[in-house]
Amino acid sequence: MRQLGLGRQFGSLAPRLDGAFRADGVFAHDRLRFVDFVDDVEDLLEDVAWQEGGDKEAADGFEEYVLQHYRG
Repeated sequence: MRQLGLGRQFGSLAPRLDGAFRADGVFAHDRLRFVDFVDDVEDLLEDVAWQEGGDKEAADGFEEYVLQHYRG
């Protein structure tokens, strides 16, 4: 993210998502519900959208899209 110039916005991303994935990169369902994870990511995207352009609505629909396509 830093190479893309987004380090400022995503600097706190790793700590907020810590524990969501195991060391092998697989989502840790036993530690965090997927629905809660997606909601947290949407909140982070809204924060970035607000910082970049003042438009929190730019991330609307992310949670619904992900849950429809990956919920299983």
